[in-house]
Amino acid sequence: MTTSTDRPDPEATTLALSRDGRPVSDRGDTVCVIGAGASGLAAMKNLKEHGFGVDCYERETGVGGAWNWRHDRSPVYASTHLISSRPFTQFPDFPMPDSWPDYPHHSQLLAYFERYADHFDLRSHIWFGTEVIRVEPVEGDGWDVTTRSTGGYGPERTSRYAAVVVANGHNWSPKLPGYPGLEEFRGEVMHASSYKDPAQLRGKRVLVVGAGNTGCDIAVEAAQQASHCWHSTRRGYWYAPKYVLGRPADQVNDALLALRVPLRMRQWLYHSTLRLTVGDLTRFGLPAPDHRVYETHPIANSQLVYHVGHGAITPVPEVAGFNPYGVQLTDGRQIEPELVVFATGYLPRFDFLDPKVLGDDSGTGRPNLWLNAFAPGHPTLAVVGLLQPDSGLFPLAHWQAVLFARLLQARRTRPDRAAAFAATAQARAGERYSGPVKESTRHWFEVGHVDYLRAVQRALESLEGK
Repeated sequence: MTTSTDRPDPEATTLALSRDGRPVSDRGDTVCVIGAGASGLAAMKNLKEHGFGVDCYERETGVGGAWNWRHDRSPVYASTHLISSRPFTQFPDFPMPDSWPDYPHHSQLLAYFERYADHFDLRSHIWFGTEVIRVEPVEGDGWDVTTRSTGGYGPERTSRYAAVVVANGHNWSPKLPGYPGLEEFRGEVMHASSYKDPAQLRGKRVLVVGAGNTGCDIAVEAAQQASHCWHSTRRGYWYAPKYVLGRPADQVNDALLALRVPLRMRQWLYHSTLRLTVGDLTRFGLPAPDHRVYETHPIANSQLVYHVGHGAITPVPEVAGFNPYGVQLTDGRQIEPELVVFATGYLPRFDFLDPKVLGDDSGTGRPNLWLNAFAPGHPTLAVVGLLQPDSGLFPLAHWQAVLFARLLQARRTRPDRAAAFAATAQARAGERYSGPVKESTRHWFEVGHVDYLRAVQRALESLEGK
């Protein structure tokens, strides 16, 4: 917990009572931000700039969220770098140093967030080592937020806020597959969230399950450290090089988007580039993609095909099941890995909220939001950073935070426009901002950054009466 003397103490404010009679510390017009990762920091900074008081609760002892490798829930491993290039990842009002590489290392990202927090004086508003265990809407308006020390120590404390920003991230709760016989397997099994260093792979027979960016990275490291590496995928994928025409691939793609090149033309250009550089992936033993480019989240990896071509990675199909000493594949083969790494992604978790508050009436865990941020019927609640963009996330989180701050301002000064905004959120919840994508949990929050930012711009203009 920070020791700044200029930060208000929630326990020292006027007490109210909750619906069940619990004492509640009334924080007036202050906004609660949950999480001090990239999205939470952006929310705090923009709310402050728009004149709002902010209290942020962070369960860990430092800023950075997923990019702080010291945090228990961080999925970062030793070699993690950005997969979106620096200009498309940095916050629009806080550029990364020009001397940094196109794809900075995770340690540089953490330093960037620490400087961001210091530059905008955010630490004095953060309660470190404090987790949010319950967020409840108050009848009429506002939110009761119940917190306690991380790990369950100490008493619970409830504070009432005018608004809440949920920025707890969505890449920390592992999505674990279920396979017949898995519990009988005598080898080592881990989720990619537990992978930190290539030493964990050294000298072992390794099976990596999953073809997302993390799975491909771990397979490449296993190719260099393991005695043998199998890489299991459910379907064929398009493996994008990180550089095209001497430039980061996302910068080339963004230039095409700026020119409003149609999707089909961009797909044709992408396919043509791959034919000229990589060729037919099936000749390496990789399955043919069952979809067109941009219909799954892009896999940015320049080394996977290289190591497959050199025989250091053996592509295999989907896992059918396990037995005590091996793994059965769907093509009938059996392999005998010593270590299985499930790079099978993550699921969003908002344990402190009733799922229905975020529009999840089906119980799937998938929020039903407008602009992936605004919950129907709750105009003073926003989720920031719940996006899987085709470029960098942080600029999008910045503009989400700006939009929410402007909405809160409009509730004070132009309630008619705020009411129209709320009606739009109700009517357009679940709207997509990408082309056709494969239906899977991996693509729940997929957005095309250009289409998404245009939608946010239109929402901002509606609040401003343009």
